[in-house]
Amino acid sequence: MPDLLSWLFSDPLPVGSPAPDFTLPDEKGNAVSLSAHRGRNVVLIWYPGDDTHVCTKQLCEFRDTWEAAKKGNIAVYGVNPWSAERHRKFREKYQFPFPLLVDAGQRVGMLYHTHGLAVKRTVYLIGKDGAIRYGKRGKPSPGEVLAAAV
Repeated sequence: MPDLLSWLFSDPLPVGSPAPDFTLPDEKGNAVSLSAHRGRNVVLIWYPGDDTHVCTKQLCEFRDTWEAAKKGNIAVYGVNPWSAERHRKFREKYQFPFPLLVDAGQRVGMLYHTHGLAVKRTVYLIGKDGAIRYGKRGKPSPGEVLAAAV
């Protein structure tokens, strides 16, 4: 029984641990692989749902600080299991400058400890070397997340 509920009590992956590699489609069907970003910092914003209040606010905050991410050569991705079509409409509606990835079945979410009945709101910053430099549940400020880039 404890294994069945392990997702409920999981913590984010620890800072310093290697980030699991993955390939997921974005809202346009383009394949995005973490390994293709080696040598660049990557932010992964795991959020429960497209076009919901807190999720919209969180992603808009990253949109509104996009210049800082660009200046730091930091790739940003929103991630959840919703469909590419829902992601496309959500991205267009709020003009997000970063792609939204489709994690069908939350299979990558399992690797990042974000899976559950609803996605656990979690933000990671993965360093240029592929190690996790920041990982936190909730809605940390973009400035706090981007400050972990080295």
